[in-house]
Amino acid sequence: MNQESRKAGKNLRDSQLTEQIIAAAIRVHRVLGPGFLESIYEEALAVEFALSGIQFVRQFPVPLFYRDHQIGEHRLDFMVESKIVVELKAISELEDIHFAIGRSYLKATNLQDGLLFNFATVPLTIKRFCREKPSDEPPDFLK
Repeated sequence: MNQESRKAGKNLRDSQLTEQIIAAAIRVHRVLGPGFLESIYEEALAVEFALSGIQFVRQFPVPLFYRDHQIGEHRLDFMVESKIVVELKAISELEDIHFAIGRSYLKATNLQDGLLFNFATVPLTIKRFCREKPSDEPPDFLK
């Protein structure tokens, strides 16, 4: 593992699970390399999670509310073991907006930790993101 990948999971709450997720993403990146669409990496990572015994839901639906009214729905790339949001990109460079979006996913799911992978870079870009204000209660749809 490269230096970045070893450091990436250290500050998340479930470091063992985080390291398993990162290792799976690195295996996918080593085999496929950069240059494919995000959907290809998503499919390969789903295979790698299954082979590694990591429980996940792909394209996890998250209802979005405003003043107790559902105003839409978003789909996370992966919800891993109902604890960690995993988002994938295949772009030239991550921008601040990708982290802002990740934090909004954490707020919507009432979770604390997320991982963002960019498969278009060499080496694989691995970034963690955390919720700014922690909450003790999981949302109803995760109970």
